[in-house]
Amino acid sequence: MKRRSFMTNLSAGVVGTGLAMSSVASGAREETKPTFVFVHGAWHGGWCWAEVVRLLAEQGYNGVTLDLPGHGLRAQFPNAYTVTPQDAAGLSTQISPLAAITLNDYRDHVLSIINGLVYNGSGPVILVGHSLGGVTLNAVAEAQPTLIKRLIYLTAFVPIAKPTVLDYLSQPNFVASQLPPLFLGDPTTLGAARINPNSGYPTYVGNVKNALYLDVQDNVITATLNMLTPDEPLHGLSDAVTVTAGHWGSVPRSFIRCTNDHAIPLAGQDQMIAEGDKLTPRNPFMLKTIDSSHSAFLAHPEDVVRVLLEMV
Repeated sequence: MKRRSFMTNLSAGVVGTGLAMSSVASGAREETKPTFVFVHGAWHGGWCWAEVVRLLAEQGYNGVTLDLPGHGLRAQFPNAYTVTPQDAAGLSTQISPLAAITLNDYRDHVLSIINGLVYNGSGPVILVGHSLGGVTLNAVAEAQPTLIKRLIYLTAFVPIAKPTVLDYLSQPNFVASQLPPLFLGDPTTLGAARINPNSGYPTYVGNVKNALYLDVQDNVITATLNMLTPDEPLHGLSDAVTVTAGHWGSVPRSFIRCTNDHAIPLAGQDQMIAEGDKLTPRNPFMLKTIDSSHSAFLAHPEDVVRVLLEMV
């Protein structure tokens, strides 16, 4: 082939490839995948979503985890919890170092992250909350619904007809919850719902496992217990957030039901779903169900990712 002909063909190939790449890039921009932002529940931290985020990344989706104030790397511990041996009496009486943290603090922390993502080009996010994290989802969506593409509650509290989580825990559909028996001392005195993941009493540790990690592998439970924060600020359970149809109710939402949840019984999950649908009948929950205990992100992360992607 003559040099002129070769160079002509080469140039055409490069231009063609460039156009194809430009077209792909343009298409990618038009079909930008949403970013998932994950809010953990009581006593946990952003670390609990690690396997879910990894699996999402394999599917090309970005996931952002966070530590709510007082959790994960931001945790503070009562002295009675950290001394060796533990101070059993002190655990029941010592005021929590997290007692002043409020639901508004949770809301504002999440909003600061979402605002940063959205205003720097990510587009509205998919906000996922587990357990107590559902209350933060309510507060965030009520404050700034336009930042959120979809709310996804993974067996989470969704206070609608009742103002607080504590109100729900006293309802008939929640009496089977194995959470309250785990609390040490009087939460109103301590300023926190306190548990003892590092308890030396096998019966108590067994109760923690049954309530939160019934079908989680033993080695994962062992690692998890070492990362939990013993205190969950009482304000997260007792602060009220009123959601409205015009704000919270304007955001598409989903609920992932967990059939074998001993922390938020299935009947309680269904009660909150029905209350939300009653508030906004034209924007009902999209429902998915997983055969899992309370901590599906640890027990069945593949199933969690599957249903998350079905909701995008």
